[in-house]
Amino acid sequence: MDVELRCPACSGYYKSPILLPCSHNICLSCAQSIQVCGQASASVYCEQTPLNEFDYPEADRVSEADSGISFGASSAGSSSSSGGGHLQNDSLRVICPQCHRTIYLDDRGVKSFPRNKILETITDKYVQTRHPGPMETKKCQMCETSPFDAKFYCEQCEVSYCEGCQKTCHPARGPLAKHSLILATKTQGKVRPPNPGPSTCTEHIDENLSMYCMLCKLPVCYLCLQEGKHMNHEVKALGAMSKTQKTEMSQALTSLTEKAKQAKYFLGSLKKTCETINECAIDFEASLVAKFDEMITIIQRRKEDLLLQVTREKEFKIKMVKNHMNQCSAKLRQTTGLLEFCIEVMKEPDAAAFLLFSSTLNQRVGNIEASWDKEMILHGRVTPEFDLTLDSDSTITALSLLNFKEMKDGHKYRNQVPDSPIVIPEECSVENNSVTIAWQPHPSSWVEGYVLEIDDGKSGEFREVYCGKETICTVDGLHFDSTYNARIKAYNHAGEGDYSETICLQTAEVAWFQLDPRTTHADIIFSNDNMTVTCSSYDDRVVMGNVGFSKGVHYWEITIDRYDNHPDPAFGVARYDTTKEMMLGKDDKSWSMYIDNNRSWFIHKNVHADRAEGGICVGSVIGVLLDLNRRTLTFFVNDQRQGPIAFKDLQGVFFPAISLNRNVQVTVHSGLELPPDLDTY
Repeated sequence: MDVELRCPACSGYYKSPILLPCSHNICLSCAQSIQVCGQASASVYCEQTPLNEFDYPEADRVSEADSGISFGASSAGSSSSSGGGHLQNDSLRVICPQCHRTIYLDDRGVKSFPRNKILETITDKYVQTRHPGPMETKKCQMCETSPFDAKFYCEQCEVSYCEGCQKTCHPARGPLAKHSLILATKTQGKVRPPNPGPSTCTEHIDENLSMYCMLCKLPVCYLCLQEGKHMNHEVKALGAMSKTQKTEMSQALTSLTEKAKQAKYFLGSLKKTCETINECAIDFEASLVAKFDEMITIIQRRKEDLLLQVTREKEFKIKMVKNHMNQCSAKLRQTTGLLEFCIEVMKEPDAAAFLLFSSTLNQRVGNIEASWDKEMILHGRVTPEFDLTLDSDSTITALSLLNFKEMKDGHKYRNQVPDSPIVIPEECSVENNSVTIAWQPHPSSWVEGYVLEIDDGKSGEFREVYCGKETICTVDGLHFDSTYNARIKAYNHAGEGDYSETICLQTAEVAWFQLDPRTTHADIIFSNDNMTVTCSSYDDRVVMGNVGFSKGVHYWEITIDRYDNHPDPAFGVARYDTTKEMMLGKDDKSWSMYIDNNRSWFIHKNVHADRAEGGICVGSVIGVLLDLNRRTLTFFVNDQRQGPIAFKDLQGVFFPAISLNRNVQVTVHSGLELPPDLDTY
């Protein structure tokens, strides 16, 4: 439990812990030390821990080359943000040292966060038990002025008394006779801290928390319900909600305790298994080392024989080269001597004497020159390369493939190609545009792995989507409203077996999706299992769904929950990499209808078109019809089509998208039936 009671910023035990919107805790002093204002830059968590990164892992994306793209849903968001996104330049904020989310603050700073009194109490009790301080002298809690040292402590009343106050206030008679009085010196670590009293509201510090907001999942006071941001929210009594949560936690802990007990027994058996494995491994390693030593000895002996052949070849080549060198050296000495002699003769000034000797000398020079062409070979008689080639490929291949023989119960089948696997239809399923296929091996087959193949949803060619030892596989990112055929084959070292029977799976006609915090601007605030959103900024911010569409007809609706000061929310579709910091439709990767309380326009690439009368108010319902069979996008307001077909010739993958600011709150309803009379639109 020690790690649960340490602050992620200072690594010490929590001191006055506060609860951040991201559900992580931090010391109040640490939070005050890391709150910053102004341009985001490298700051300090606290004196011990530097903050050196502001980037976070991007959302995992699962896609198929020929189909849509789906984004995994995550838990509901808050006013905190993570990852990319525009940071306000002059906002007071803190960055959680555990999840690195940026949390913007109001004028009260970190004091607006609630104190985690339970964590504080548990931490103090744990520190007092595990790390007791020096013995303190207890004072009488009943003396009115200048309290004397306590001599007694009542375990029932949890009060310390001096000798006089004990006789006066706690006599050993009547109902107090059954109380246990112990010496105050024995109460070290037993006295509970004074009750801090009921928790108060962080926004209305004079009001006690009395209700629990079901939407925001926070305790609130009655002023929050009357004039605060929790107006019109569903609430429950704080005590009843606490009892419900404790009951749920108790049930969960009972199940968890049983699992922990089973795990404890299982760990004991695993320890015994480890000991047995170690013993078997020692014997097997000794046998393996002996076999390899034998192979190494054979290889070493063969290496010595081949090296001897190389040495003999080397000596022969060197002998031939040295003989050639001796021949060349002798001829070179003869030629050099004649050249030097001729040069000296040519220096003779007496022409008669020179001519008397020159004809003979010219004849000798000519003979020497002719002998060079006949006697001298000015190229090597042997090549430096060795003509020996070691044929080691087959041996290296055999060594690289050297492996153990798996002697199983069915080893008699290991030299046979496995029979086709058996598909288990009752364990196969479809969810949205994902399919799950389950199978089992043939009883008489020895299998090393499986290959799962699936077609393109149009009875086309099969393609491999999985290869491994598992007997269940989920394939994501398929087309909606499509029929897929799947088949499996098994393989072992003897080869691949036949395919199993083909199983046919139909993906959902329409998609159910959630809004995705991981691909959304940081200012968006999520609730209601990521189906309801609003914004913390006055600027427009974009939120997207977690499922992309590339085929079929899809319809979803958006209910206007709050609409103040006549903003212009926009509804439509977008690519996954659309800009998140301005109105939907202003870039070339989004298509939308933006609407106020009187009229609406269609917008794409910041081009406005087809103004239509009729606006929205609280309770209005916006319908979005994406028909990828016809490649069109149509909008509805309160079940009536708003203007003509908004956009045509849409191709590719599109995600549901909304842009809004802090004056709007909406709720998305996905997976709806298509509007009636679809052919008329």
